[in-house]
Amino acid sequence: MTRRPTFLETHGVPELLAPAGGPAPFNAALAAGADAIYCGLGNDFNARRGADNFDDESFAAACRRAHLAGTRVYVTVNVAVSTAEMPRVLELVRRAWGLGADAFIIQDWGLLSEVRQRWPEIETHVSTQANVQDARGVAWCRDVWGVDRVTLSRELSLEEISRIAEEGVELECFGHGALCFCYSGVCLMSSMNGGRSANRGLCAQPCRLPYELVDERGEVMEIPGVATAGLPERSRGVGGTRLLCPKDYCTVDHLAAMRDAGVGSLKVEGRMKAPDYVLSVVGAYRDALDELSVGEKDARAGAALHRRLKRAFNRDFTDSYLWGRSDNDMMSYERSNNRGEVVGEVTGSRQLEDALVRRGGGNGGRERMRRLTRADVSVRLSAPVEAGDLLEIRPVDDPTQFLTAPAPADAAAGEEIVCRAARAMPTGSVVRVIRSQRALDDAARLADKDVVRRRAVHVRVVARIGRPFAVELACADGAAAARAEGFVVEAARTRVVSGEDLVEHVGRMGGSPFEAVSWEVELDEGCGMGFSAVHKVRAEACARLEEALLAPYAERGAEDAKGQSLRVSSRAQDAKGTSPRAAEVCAFVTTPEAARVALDAGAARVYATADDLARGDWPGGVIPWLDEVCREADHARLDAHVRAGEPCAVGNVSELALAVERGAAPEVRSCVPVHNESCLAALERAGAAGVWLSPELTLEEVCALARAAGVPVGLAVLGRERVMTSEHCVLQALGRCRHDCARCPERARRLSLRDIDGNLLPVRTDVNGRSRIWTARPLDATPQVAELLAAGVSRLLVDGTLMEPEEVAQAVARVADAVAAARDGRRPAKRLPGATSGHLFAGIG
Repeated sequence: MTRRPTFLETHGVPELLAPAGGPAPFNAALAAGADAIYCGLGNDFNARRGADNFDDESFAAACRRAHLAGTRVYVTVNVAVSTAEMPRVLELVRRAWGLGADAFIIQDWGLLSEVRQRWPEIETHVSTQANVQDARGVAWCRDVWGVDRVTLSRELSLEEISRIAEEGVELECFGHGALCFCYSGVCLMSSMNGGRSANRGLCAQPCRLPYELVDERGEVMEIPGVATAGLPERSRGVGGTRLLCPKDYCTVDHLAAMRDAGVGSLKVEGRMKAPDYVLSVVGAYRDALDELSVGEKDARAGAALHRRLKRAFNRDFTDSYLWGRSDNDMMSYERSNNRGEVVGEVTGSRQLEDALVRRGGGNGGRERMRRLTRADVSVRLSAPVEAGDLLEIRPVDDPTQFLTAPAPADAAAGEEIVCRAARAMPTGSVVRVIRSQRALDDAARLADKDVVRRRAVHVRVVARIGRPFAVELACADGAAAARAEGFVVEAARTRVVSGEDLVEHVGRMGGSPFEAVSWEVELDEGCGMGFSAVHKVRAEACARLEEALLAPYAERGAEDAKGQSLRVSSRAQDAKGTSPRAAEVCAFVTTPEAARVALDAGAARVYATADDLARGDWPGGVIPWLDEVCREADHARLDAHVRAGEPCAVGNVSELALAVERGAAPEVRSCVPVHNESCLAALERAGAAGVWLSPELTLEEVCALARAAGVPVGLAVLGRERVMTSEHCVLQALGRCRHDCARCPERARRLSLRDIDGNLLPVRTDVNGRSRIWTARPLDATPQVAELLAAGVSRLLVDGTLMEPEEVAQAVARVADAVAAARDGRRPAKRLPGATSGHLFAGIG
């Protein structure tokens, strides 16, 4: 297949990719100058199921507006899909393609496989949820799947992106917006604590909540630099600190470097954001990219651009990842809500006399009088504000006692304004603009418009006596052209028509989506004509150009094979009659001593990380358990553990690609989620010699997949589940980081995060500075071992990451006993006190 040229190759700057959670933000993105817009069709199969999203009618209309303006539309199907759901998702893809989608953003390898097999003409993009982080992983996506684009993990540096770009695959990179604390696609925090899965588009954003870092005794460890000292006790308990909350990403000052590194598409996050946010942020990046395109830089325009970004929702900004950093500078420990832009401080307040206002009385109810407290708050401005801008006024000594008030009028920096607020505020309180009234008004005007951006066209008008009057329109970007002819031009009987007349009347393009940027007029002397006839020909030319631009999509809809079956055949039938595999008790451990006691207790397979295997005297046969993160710098410590003919558990598609290349026997870890039979089959074809199933599956789903598998299937049945992996070390919040992880004393401690419900979530940082967080309650699925074995789950894992050696021995013995009970027909032991069955009986959303 011939590779299509990338946007970067054809335009010299990255594509500006904008979010749209529904029709109104879609119009805002289009008006702001987005080159492409990503959105969800329906509310079932995309990573922002809480957004308004689109129905078929509104999606088709949005695609039409976008395509006429020269903007592409990408549909997000970036979630894990169950086997039962696969036909519905494929129907959604087919429907969206017929309605005008230009590409699909996909996380699930099974869905990607089905789409590539059924519709090779469809453009596919690998989602950032697929956790691709290096050149080897990108090359695997290209060679095995034939994808057109890969969206890289947000944590990558410019240096890494530049290396990956050498593979020749178009790269989409994160440019602006909210950062997840965890690597995308491997976060189970929301799922394991409430059932709202990020892999299913329902993340509850637990990383924005307050946590306390507690030591082994359960005592809170002091977090320096966070303003809690002096606060009322109630404020400390409620506020806490946002230890998992990053600032928002902002790369607007580094677009040239991103272009030079090979970034093909610059993604703005925000499908849950309001239209005014989309309009402001996308518009700012459009201006910056246009400056980059022409090679000009305007300092005053740059300051205004930054102001637009600050006055849209933000948690302050960071660019740390771009330069290979993951330090405290990237974190918003103090607050997780909108910081806006600081525009001044309170210079004084005057309490007004309380007013009595009437409340109630409607529908025959009793009317009541309510006392309304008010104050005039004086603010000295350090930056301009506009009438209606929403101001946040926050005291320095007790930031929890903030309030908001509208700016009363336009005012410049240095001026003083008086805001009417609910109460007096302390002198020195910080004042911020947290929402721009102008952006709100501009977005509201665009919400219902059919034409929000006009496409540049070259216009040629031909008026030769004795020949048909003609109007030719050609898109400035070369996408299409059209010609319309009308009346025969005659000599003037009264007024002679001038070239200026034709420019004026042909240029009245009214409700069309076109705007003339250049003119060529061929006009005989002495021509005469009625302008209503001219308007008619111009309207016909516009209609024909619209038709030409939309023709590829119309043809696609007509060719849509509606009779094609979207049924996905089950592999379970093929697996019938195969002899069951022997049960293997497995243990994941962290020390040689734990490995030995696990083997002594009956473990058939023992796993350990590459970092742990590098330390100590390990018994023979321990299988490498490779990381869920595999960046270019990780190759040196991970790749040596992938050996021909030997097993290894791979946590990333890059490691899977290497294992297949070297002839190893890769077992795909559960952080590469397998939720459907298509994914199972696709990974087997790609070389997987075993699969560990996701903890997000129900018992029924696990058993169905095990029955369909052609390779050994495993499941963690005892221990705590990892719920987060972050490039940022949580321990840095203590303010003691020495940038020498190997010698960090805090790493050796058994620390936990305490959430707002009092649950303790263990946190550990590895020698590479990455933090991992585990569930508050351990899993114990041993009562279900008999059902698992009967379905074909042959590998039963004890996750002993947080266990002492004696605890590992007890856990392995417990699983071995459950296997024996299943073999002998005995009842298994009851679930351990305080343990959970995970999602085996409570599916994710």
